[in-house]
Amino acid sequence: MLITNGKLITWGEENEILDGQAILIKEGLISEIGSQSDLVEKHPSVEQVDAKGQYVMPGNICAHTHYYGAYARGMAIPGPAPKDFPEILEKLWWPLDKALDEESVRSSAEVHLVDAIKHGTTTLIDHHASPNFIDGSLDVIAEAVDRSGLRSVLCYEVSDRDGTAKAEAGISENTRFIQRCIEENVAGGRVKGTFGLHASLTLEDDTLEACKASVSEDVGFHIHVAEHQVDQDDSLKRGGLRVVERLEKFGILGPNTIVAHGVHLEESEMETLAGTNTWLSHQPRSNMNNGVGVAQIELMLEKGIKVCLGNDGFTQDMWSEWKTAYLLHKAWHQDPRRMNGMDVVQMGVTNNAALAKHFYQTPFGEISKGAAGDLIFVDYHPNTTMTSGNVPWHILFGFNESMVTSTIVAGKMLMQDRKLLTLDEEEIAAKAREQAPAVWARYQEFVG
Repeated sequence: MLITNGKLITWGEENEILDGQAILIKEGLISEIGSQSDLVEKHPSVEQVDAKGQYVMPGNICAHTHYYGAYARGMAIPGPAPKDFPEILEKLWWPLDKALDEESVRSSAEVHLVDAIKHGTTTLIDHHASPNFIDGSLDVIAEAVDRSGLRSVLCYEVSDRDGTAKAEAGISENTRFIQRCIEENVAGGRVKGTFGLHASLTLEDDTLEACKASVSEDVGFHIHVAEHQVDQDDSLKRGGLRVVERLEKFGILGPNTIVAHGVHLEESEMETLAGTNTWLSHQPRSNMNNGVGVAQIELMLEKGIKVCLGNDGFTQDMWSEWKTAYLLHKAWHQDPRRMNGMDVVQMGVTNNAALAKHFYQTPFGEISKGAAGDLIFVDYHPNTTMTSGNVPWHILFGFNESMVTSTIVAGKMLMQDRKLLTLDEEEIAAKAREQAPAVWARYQEFVG
């Protein structure tokens, strides 16, 4: 594929905006970047894709999401509204994940994958739960990802909240799928596996030991950490350790592990995360919605923690997450100087790209030779000068998700001129709606 007539936003170490340049994608990777006239002359038989003067930039990456949550949209929670995050778990998420079967797991994933393609999110790191459909659940999601053409890192969240047998089944599902990804080229290598854990507050010591013992040292974990103070209270009650200290004790932290949220961390815990080279994902829209507080993200960045940006299963338009992160910290601290736009880029571009590279062993999030051929076209018409230095503020105050017109992953067009090519949105939405009454009815049974 030879992409022509685009204005290239390269990101990378030194962001550039390149005009008159074309991109050659070969075998899923960016093979050449150079003068459009030269590349057209050099590769006359290669399919040309006309960007029609739009901006061409790397696809967005999501460091933490939940495909299984799509059926929460519009669903009424019986009784009084949950007063805090523990009640949200008990009244919404835990009964809902129990209500999912094979078909609803598939449909829920497909809904999010459509959303991601439409809004230019090309790589997603998912954290799945369906306690009444554990065995093979990751294969079902992997099949949906394969059809979509996107990239995704998958895991199953192990938890003791539904009993020992289901915790053991979750361990088996993770280890089986991780091994499958090692032995097979799942979805052409676009799907990878990691090991999911729910959170310290629902994991017994024996289960943490079993999870750690079930995988080799080079396999990491994906776990919620200190999203609410209850996680810290539980950990302290168990053994006098704070959550990060407890996870470090059991060997859960490290350069292959992602911890999500980190809202209620002390500085000593941040230093442990930095010292163990553990990744942390920030989800500002979710934290606001759940009323759990605001993580000390700027301090974490200062301490050298690799802070990434996720969406926790909200809509898959990552620029909305950028904007929320940019504004939330200003409002929380009542200080407009907080959360500089470059801090958002550090999370949403640089660190997210490094996390994706960690799983795929290919440069991500930049237009450079050898980087992943994951690109989006953006129909944006700036009303002031846009330079390589002020792109973050154009994104924060000018870009929106509806401006994404084309999405490419590994050199394959998934959406062109706003037309989905790999998934049928109308069919997927209709199928999900057909299943919704049964999912919601099962939910009502489990919520009691």
